[in-house]
Amino acid sequence: MNTPPRTRARLRPLRAADLPRVVELEVEMFGPSAWTYGMLAEELGGLGRWYIAAEEIRDDRPGPGDIVGYAGLWFDGEITQIMTLGVAPRAQHCGIGSQMLGALIDRSRELGASAILLEVAVNNAAALGMYEKYGFARLGLRKRYYQPEDVDAYTMRLDLTAVDTAVDSVAETA
Repeated sequence: MNTPPRTRARLRPLRAADLPRVVELEVEMFGPSAWTYGMLAEELGGLGRWYIAAEEIRDDRPGPGDIVGYAGLWFDGEITQIMTLGVAPRAQHCGIGSQMLGALIDRSRELGASAILLEVAVNNAAALGMYEKYGFARLGLRKRYYQPEDVDAYTMRLDLTAVDTAVDSVAETA
């Protein structure tokens, strides 16, 4: 049995030139609730925003690889909010989501945030598992949060003042 090679990625700042590819990934991953080009452009240029791209590392050819993931956060001066985190289906379960989440947590610490908040679909078991592995706790339920699918979302929080060593040990094993 031939196993396909594990996708590897390097993180870099997300650029406006990346948005057409990000729109493709949005539709592939999130379907009817995908963000539009305009929404993504507004987010990327928004005050207090920080976005990264996961660029595939290709051993078979030189130059930049395809974007296989992206993530971003918003900092309001006290708490960061993860606005989005997505990995192309073909690159999932390769550690890229954890790599990006670790970068968002590190950036939140650099900014002096006391906590990180996020919403995640209740039916997204892989994302829930990853967030819980990093110490995020469920705070509540937002009914029909994701539209037009009418999917509920859990609100989750990571207290950065209490988990420094726990998150570091998870990142070392990821």
